[in-house]
Formats: sequence, structure tokens, C-alpha cells
Amino acid sequence: MIFTMDERALSLLKTLVERYIADGLPVGSRTLSRASGLELSPATIRNVMADLEELGLIASPHTSAGRVPTPRGYRLFVDMMMTTRAVEPAHFSAELANAREQLHPDQPQRVIAQAAQLLSNLSQFVGVITTPRSPAVVRHIEFLRLGERRVLVILVTTDAEVQNRMIITSRDYSASELVEATNYVNAHYAGLDIEGMRDRLRNEIVALRDEIAQLMQAAVQAGSEAASEHEQVVISGERNLLGVQDFGHDMSALRKLFNLFEKKTELMRLLETSSRADGVRIYIGGESGVVPYEELSVVSAPYEVDGRIVGTLGVIGPTRMAYDRMVQIVDITSRLLGNALSHKG
Repeated sequence: MIFTMDERALSLLKTLVERYIADGLPVGSRTLSRASGLELSPATIRNVMADLEELGLIASPHTSAGRVPTPRGYRLFVDMMMTTRAVEPAHFSAELANAREQLHPDQPQRVIAQAAQLLSNLSQFVGVITTPRSPAVVRHIEFLRLGERRVLVILVTTDAEVQNRMIITSRDYSASELVEATNYVNAHYAGLDIEGMRDRLRNEIVALRDEIAQLMQAAVQAGSEAASEHEQVVISGERNLLGVQDFGHDMSALRKLFNLFEKKTELMRLLETSSRADGVRIYIGGESGVVPYEELSVVSAPYEVDGRIVGTLGVIGPTRMAYDRMVQIVDITSRLLGNALSHKG
């Protein structure tokens, strides 16, 4: 239904969203007529606005005759009408132009903290970054029978870290079968990191016997879970949300959000999803299923070190944000952070 809208309706929606982002005030038909540049009568504009409201793209606050975008309206704006220009840091802002000097590669944790602060300073919202995932190389894997359909997976990495995971299998394995699987896995997969094991397993799974394939998949999953437990989220600028007029007085919602920042686990789930995306992703309102507030949006992107995606960064702010600017901030910061970490040492 949305995609049958004519150019006039799309143009008015685009203008309304841009005016509301800029001013923070409900947009009336008179303002819309002047800002759109379209030669339309007030009655025509009111009719189009009524249609947009019926489609759920804009809404009427009770205290105003103007309209504001809904999360659905923002989504259509972002997907179909927002334009961004690929710019280099030197052409974007003085602060971003100096970012390479701010991101000192002597200590990775310091680089991450500086980048999170940079995101917060540039956006005036909240900057979040997951710390780089280290590619732990597996030195030894062992499967031990604990009981019927219960197997203990032991992973030993080259840095002498030991991870234990108990798994439930689809059938019972004898001790001799687990010894055979242990020997096979160590002969063919030891020396790879978890991602390397997953890639090789994906290519060879047809050739592997069912019982070894199942145990291998469990081992890879256990290794991935162990690696994710070592990830951290660095957050900067939470207090900036207190100054956002859209929800600065809704303390119950902000309390929920600050609890989210405290726990960080849900944020990590969102950022992990973003790390599998190609480029910048935008979650509007409650789309992420993680940030529990309809008036908040997340703009995120993965970052790479030496050509490999190792983490994600992003900005959390009000739904009424300048998305084109946030996309540029996130995109450029991800590249600056990746470059700083890649060239360390």
C-alpha cells in the first residue's frame, strides 16, 4: 500500500520528516506548503496529510494541529528518500578531521574508548562499541561422556585458556565413539580459530559421518559462545539523552534504557546482529527488539581490523535524529577505528 503513493505524497512526507527533524515541532499544512515548494492548495495538502496519517506514516499529537512522523514514516523516509554523500573526514567537520590524531593505536582499549567518545561527541547522543573479538586458536578439543545424551566439550586454546561446555546430543554416544571423534577433530581441525573451524566444517559436513558432524557443530557453537563471553561493550554519552527534548522528562523510559546500558547483554545481541550486516544499518523505534523504547533509534556498522570484521559500533539516539548525518558519523568512525587498530604496533 505504501509503495503505491504518488510522488506528491512522497515529497510532502519527505519535507515533513525533514522539518520535524530540524525543528522538533509538529508540522502544519501551511509550513508544509512553504517548505515543500509545491504549488498545492491548503485543502490539497490537508487531504494528502490525512492519507499519510491513514497509512500510519504520520500522526497528530493531541496538543497540536500539526503532524509528526511515526516510526513507520521514518522507516519509509530512510529507505526511499534519504540521500547521503560519501565524504572524507576532512570535509565533514573539524573534530572528525582530527580523529586520526585522537585515535592513538598504542593501546587497543584506549582506541576503543576514544572512538566511543568520538561517536558521542559528534552525534551528541550515545556511542557504543563492542571490543574486538580475538580469534582464539584451538589447540585441543576433547569430548567426554557425562551420561546418557550428555557430553562435555573441552576446548583448549593456544593461549592456554580452557573452556568447558556441556551439550545435549540427539543420541547417546559411547566412550569409544567420543575418543574416535576427539582424535579425528584434533587431527583435522586443531590449529584453526573458531571461524576457520566453522568454515571448514561447512565445506566438509557432507563428507563427515553424522555422529562426528554433530559433535563438531556442538564444539564450534561452544567455542563461539566462549568467545562472545569475552566481548565487552564500551558506552559513552548516556547522559546526553537526558537533554533530548523528545523524552527528557520520561524518567521511567530513561530508567529502562539506563538499565539496558548497565546490563549490556541485550546491546551486545543487537550489535552482534549488526556485525553480520554489510555496511550501516538503521533500527528505528522498536525495530531492533533490543532498545525498549519507541522514541529511540540505533545506527550501527561493523568495523574491520586487517580486513576481518571484529566488532560493531553505533549511535543510540532519538527517533527524531538527522539520519543522513548519523550514517556518515558511524560509517567514517568505523573506518577510522579499523585503520587505527590495523596499524597498531
